[in-house]
Parts: sequence; structure tokens; C-alpha cells
Amino acid sequence: MTPHPLRVSAALAAALLAIAPPAAPQSANPAVRGADATPRFAQQAGAAVPVTERTASGQTPFDAACGDTSAVAYYGSEVEPHVAANPANPSNLIGVWQQDRFTNGGSRGLLTGVSLDGGFTWQVRQIAYSQCTGGEYQRATDPWVSFGPDGTAHQIALAFSGASFTAASVSAVLVARSTDGGLTWSNPATLIRDAGSAFFNDKETITADPTDARFVYATWDRLRQSGNAPTFFARSTDGGISWEPARPIFDPGGNDQTIGNLIRVLPDGTLVDMFTLLGQAPPSIQVIRSSDRGVTWSAPIRVSAFGALGAYDQPSGTVIRDGSDIAQMAVAPDGSLAIVWQDGRFTGLRDAIAFSRSFDGGLTWSAPVRVNSDPGVVAFTPQVHVRDDGTIAVTYYDLRSNTSSTATLLADYWLSRSRDGVNWIETRISASFDLAFAPRADGAVFLGDYTGLTSSGNAFVPFYGRTNPDTLNRSDIVAARAAPPALTALKRFEDRDFDLQASIGHRAQALPTAEPSREFWRAVLDNARRVIDSRPVR
Repeated sequence: MTPHPLRVSAALAAALLAIAPPAAPQSANPAVRGADATPRFAQQAGAAVPVTERTASGQTPFDAACGDTSAVAYYGSEVEPHVAANPANPSNLIGVWQQDRFTNGGSRGLLTGVSLDGGFTWQVRQIAYSQCTGGEYQRATDPWVSFGPDGTAHQIALAFSGASFTAASVSAVLVARSTDGGLTWSNPATLIRDAGSAFFNDKETITADPTDARFVYATWDRLRQSGNAPTFFARSTDGGISWEPARPIFDPGGNDQTIGNLIRVLPDGTLVDMFTLLGQAPPSIQVIRSSDRGVTWSAPIRVSAFGALGAYDQPSGTVIRDGSDIAQMAVAPDGSLAIVWQDGRFTGLRDAIAFSRSFDGGLTWSAPVRVNSDPGVVAFTPQVHVRDDGTIAVTYYDLRSNTSSTATLLADYWLSRSRDGVNWIETRISASFDLAFAPRADGAVFLGDYTGLTSSGNAFVPFYGRTNPDTLNRSDIVAARAAPPALTALKRFEDRDFDLQASIGHRAQALPTAEPSREFWRAVLDNARRVIDSRPVR
């Protein structure tokens, strides 16, 4: 993630302290029709789940002299991954990540991992986004990848040079395509390029239309130096070979801003773009819809207030740069939508993982429920995916293994599954690892603003960052498979390659009925300021 001017105004601060947040137009049902909304928390033993992990990343391929040498970079570190599975060949996965993260924004380059066996083995490829991968720009960040229904892969990146909002600043949103499962890629095409101090493009995503391989959609926010950040959109109608000019599709006005734009496509071809809206009281998650493949868009529809406090280590006070300014969204085969985000309203003290669903194409949304099992520790950076059989998966980090020691910051990575959005089974994906070894982003430990999650056959495949106790290799990107393995897979790997992880059953918890206090919303605003202040490249 990269530069943002301050997204919250003094007017917003005053508004947060002056009013309680209005109730969102949501169904009374917390997750599904007919579900019991009584807040309960019950644990039960679940069947052990075999989890196989493979490291997708490796040592940095970049020469020390390439790219921007004026700032500190963590050579050998990998952060902020995303992953997609090929619908024409589910064993074909493509993962993307930042390589050699800078302390003040972006990375030396983006790498692409390709797997042809469901995530067990990986090959690494480079696309000419930044100077270290053969491109024009000094840095690159925010990689995202998507497959079309014909197996064509589409990738998007933000590339930039110079300090943000200065005369030397240049930022561009670039896209590339692959027709052979990610082994080779086209030269990047430029969707937008801004030079000078007026604009900076940020937090882009790409979505291939699963109903029609001709259509590919890209969206991002285009920041003005004055503070406003409308949603921008570009579209391809020939499978990513060419692109229509980029244009704004939603402008919140004034100094209000969108961030985290992400498009999902319903089975009938309707587009739903989700984003976080900052600048109004309180911050919120909103969606806009298009029934003509992006030609026209609806007015915004409010999903929920956004009450993220941000993650940190209570014993040491170490701040964790997390996904507390963006949400994630997935679409199910039946057209229902699911959104997850960090939210502190469940306890008033720390972030949990909030979950909301829509059964009518994003027109109305269920009241948020907490889906991580342990409310006593902070949970952060969620991702969501729905398997072809309708099973929902949500992944996230939490600190339940952390201790009172200020010398370490122990984190775990979890996958929680549900068929109905109410009853969940949680499985530990990783052994505990020490976040204190993670690269630093303006002083905060950082593994990414988001992670990846997909499925390959009956296996969920989390794709996430994890630290190593090695200052020369602080972090790696890991692909995990969580599902009973096929007999052929069992024959290919020794027993020690499989870790049988016990599961915890729990029930989603509804929000408290009492409105959060003014002090709570002040803390939400403070987190927004902290997160946003950490973004600019100086």
C-alpha cells in the first residue's frame, strides 16, 4: 500500500464526537434467513484437518543496485500477497506479492508465483512494473490477480517514482495478461498515469468477469492533494487486450475519500463495487452496483459502520500495520455476497473479524457478526472466499499465542469455515511465528494490508505472509492447503509434510445492542489517522 494524504478532516472528528452512528438499513437476521440471532459462544471439538504448507517465495532475485537506492529496503522480505485459481484448471494457481519492502512505502518490485499442482510447488516470474523487474518506475506495490472463465490470467499493480504529491511524483496503474497459466505475461499496459503534485493513484484491484471472458474490470481510488479520492474504473471488453479510458464512477465529494475498491460479479452479470468511505461520521463500508457491466452505476448503498481500532501488541505497545482501513468481499455460486473487516464494536476494546452477507445482490445487508472464535485477543487482516459448494472461509491473524514478554510478538494464522454464516469451525493454519521480525512500515510491523485466499478442488488455499527468525530473510509468502488430501497427494509427500490441526467449533456473535461510546469512535478516528499517516512515500 502506498501514499495517502490525511483522509479524515477536522469536521469528521467533530462529527464523530457529536453524534452516535446511525443504524444501517440491515436485515434483522445476523447472517442467514431463519438463524438464531442470540449472541452465544460455544466451543466443541471438531474433526482434525490436514494442513500442508509450502513456501512460494524465495531469496530476492534483485541486484542491490537496481531501482530506488535512496531509502531503506528489507532485502529478502516478502509481504502483501494475493492469489487466484484458474477455473479452467483448479490446480493452476497464481500468487503475487511485494518483494523487498521499503520502510516508507512500496517495494523494489512485484513477483508472480505460478503453481500447476494446487500449491505444492511454485515457479517465480517477473513482470516489468518497476526498475528491478525491467520496468520504468522506482517502486511497485498493491499486486492483485484474477482469472477469467477461459483461463486467461489478469494482473494489476501500482508503480510509482518520487515522493508523493511532489513535482517529481509519478504514479501509474498497470495491467498484464497471461494465456498460459501465468508462465509468460504480456508487457504491462497503462490504465492511468499521473505526474506531478496533483494526484496519486492507490489501492487498485482487478476482476475478470466469471460470466464472460471478454470483460475485465479494474478499480482504484485517485487521490487529490486536496484530500478528495473518488473511485476510478477502467474496463476491457476484449479479454484484457485493450482497455477503455479510466474514469470516475463515484465521487464522495468534498474531502471525503474511498479506499479498498473491489468489484465482484454476480451470476446475472451485475457488478458490485465495495469500498470503505472515509470523511463522514462514522466511517462506513459502502457498495455501488452496475447492471450494464460498468457503463452506469447506482448511488452508494451502506453496508455497515466501520469501527476498526487497529492491532497492536499490548505488552510492548508495538503497532501492527494491518488491514484496518479496508474490507474484503466474496461472491458465492448462488449470488450471495460476503464481506469481512476488522471491527472493535464487539468488545469496545480490540478488533475482531466482522462478517456481513447480502442475499439480494448487495441491496440490503445482514447485521455484522463476529466470526473469529476468541474475543479476548485482537484479530486482524481478514480475507474471505466461497468454495464452489457454498462453503465460506475466512482467514485472519490473531495474537492468542502471544505472551507478556516484550521481546516477542507471537501471532497465529487461522481459517474459519461455515456453511451458513452462523456456525463456524476454526483451524490453525500456521505454527506461531514472531511478528517482531516482520519488516517495518514507518515503525509498525508489516506483512501486508491484505492476504490471499482461494480454493483448489475441495481444498481451501490460504496465501499469506509469515515471519522467519532471520534478519536476512524476515518474511516469506506461504501457500497452505486445508482439506482432506486426495490419495494421490498422500503418495507424493511424506507423513511429516501433513500437519493434522484440531478444529474449534463456535457460533457467530451479534453486535452488542448498546451504541459505542464517543470515546470508542474517537479511538476509531485515531486509528484512521495513524494508518493513513503511515502511507506517504517521503
